[in-house]
Amino acid sequence: MLWAMPPPLDPTHVASEPPAPLPDARPRDTNPASPTFNDLGGTCPLPPATGKPWAKHGEETEEAVFLEGPRPRLIETLMALRVFVEFIKGFRSLHFAGPCVTVFGSARFADDHPYYKLARSMGARLARMGFTVITGGGPGIMEAANRGAKETGGRSIGCNIILPFEQKPNPYVDRFIDFRYFFVRKVMLVKYSYAFVIMPGGFGTLDELFESLTLIQTGKIKSFPVVLMGTDFWAPMLTFIRERLARDHTIGPGDVDLLYVTDSVEDAAAYIEQHAVGTFNLTRRAGSRPHRRWWLLER
Repeated sequence: MLWAMPPPLDPTHVASEPPAPLPDARPRDTNPASPTFNDLGGTCPLPPATGKPWAKHGEETEEAVFLEGPRPRLIETLMALRVFVEFIKGFRSLHFAGPCVTVFGSARFADDHPYYKLARSMGARLARMGFTVITGGGPGIMEAANRGAKETGGRSIGCNIILPFEQKPNPYVDRFIDFRYFFVRKVMLVKYSYAFVIMPGGFGTLDELFESLTLIQTGKIKSFPVVLMGTDFWAPMLTFIRERLARDHTIGPGDVDLLYVTDSVEDAAAYIEQHAVGTFNLTRRAGSRPHRRWWLLER
């Protein structure tokens, strides 16, 4: 009979030997110099035992603690409130920014690099079109786009991410907002923009590019123009998209058309004029922007 109840214990019975301990679910190498385990035939380092099962161990930064897994409910609630406060700070800071175009790109290009000069010209052209230029607020391409807008008399905003290295504010922003969380910052860079200009960059730039494309592809945001600047730089990626992703049907047949690739600032401006200004009926009327409320301490 399946699932039968075990026989009752004899209260008079006394065990002659203590029960054997249960085996460790995570076998460890007895050599403390190189503890390993061999699940699924692989070998990788094991963290030191800390009494916290199923935790991710590492440096005790806020991010590391957040990724450890479930924590006390009060701590999780306080974390959610902290994220909420950061969202509110971003909303308040950018509510009156006006129609924006976000420029993404690497923080690692110096001011004598051709891509820096291209981004600077793009920022100036966007400002002359009446857009607020918004970037990650750091050096490199971000600085160049903010600089071009500032030198032309346009509005320039930086949404900075707090990092232990590389990222620092550039001096060409009219307004500067610090963010602790990447995902909050990315929401702000997308929420207020009617177009995205993607300059050459690394992992962060690719992350921002593909997140923007995914939001458009899935209908979470409108089909805002996405402009890739630098045909040589983006050529290998575009080949992969066309000859692998599209061919293997991991993206739709029209998804490649979401990207407009050019080296020309004027071509990019014309594309944005047609697909942002024209499509979304943007106007430059003074009364078309939200009004500041003194009782909300808006300025």
